[in-house]
Amino acid sequence: MSAIIKTIWLIESRMGSALGLDELAEHAGVSRFHLSHIFPLATGYSISAYLRGRRLSVAARQLADGAPDILQVALDAGYGSHEAFTRAFREQFGVTPDDLRRKGSTDSLNLTEPLPMDDPVTPNLAAPVIEHRDGMRMTGLRQQVNVGDANGIPALWQRFGAYLDHIPGAVSPAAYGIVVSMDGDLCDYMAAAEIGPAAEPLPEFQVLLIPARRWARFPHAGHVSAIRGTIAAIFDHGLVDAGLEQEEDLSFVEYYGPDFDPQTGLGTVEIWIGLKD
Repeated sequence: MSAIIKTIWLIESRMGSALGLDELAEHAGVSRFHLSHIFPLATGYSISAYLRGRRLSVAARQLADGAPDILQVALDAGYGSHEAFTRAFREQFGVTPDDLRRKGSTDSLNLTEPLPMDDPVTPNLAAPVIEHRDGMRMTGLRQQVNVGDANGIPALWQRFGAYLDHIPGAVSPAAYGIVVSMDGDLCDYMAAAEIGPAAEPLPEFQVLLIPARRWARFPHAGHVSAIRGTIAAIFDHGLVDAGLEQEEDLSFVEYYGPDFDPQTGLGTVEIWIGLKD
């Protein structure tokens, strides 16, 4: 059973109990860092967003069915007071618990449904190429995107694509998607190219220095739209199967080779994982 499925099972089986990242990671058999990264990559939810969404969705159905005691619904959902529950409920759905109970229907709400707990079909990962690379100087567009926003990263790439063939001092035509860090629902992401040490970056670009290190380069097969599945498989079992351990100061890098065509979504794509020495 994968770490993702173990985490979903524990959340679903202990819906009203206090659950922290330490307990979830221990149950899944992985580190806090590992679980907090792989869960949103595989599901589109941060752990906190899924846990909050599921608890409030269960509560919403109870209220729509006419639950007589809102405080008891709040306590069952893990909230210590009517006020805290009402505030979280309004932030999640845009209505108060009282409003929903009077309406008697959840049809207008965007409920968080339980994620499947059957083993998903995962891509067959090829063995990674292990190599040491000198430090890289990256430049490009960088912003925080929500892990559940399917359009955030593609929109950033669309903006960056207009610059790609005209970046002063670019080392090669390759492009890089750099997941600098992840924090809850937010991913710090950079669409970038590598430039030489003396190159002057464009005014609207940021610069990121990636230190020298060993990398595991996992190839992604097929259309780029399926890249999330490859990334999830790498973190779920690919690194362990290869006997590798990730260095935690940088999340990972997507490599798009010179032959990658953004119009067709096909070409050389790799996922680079920085390794501990």
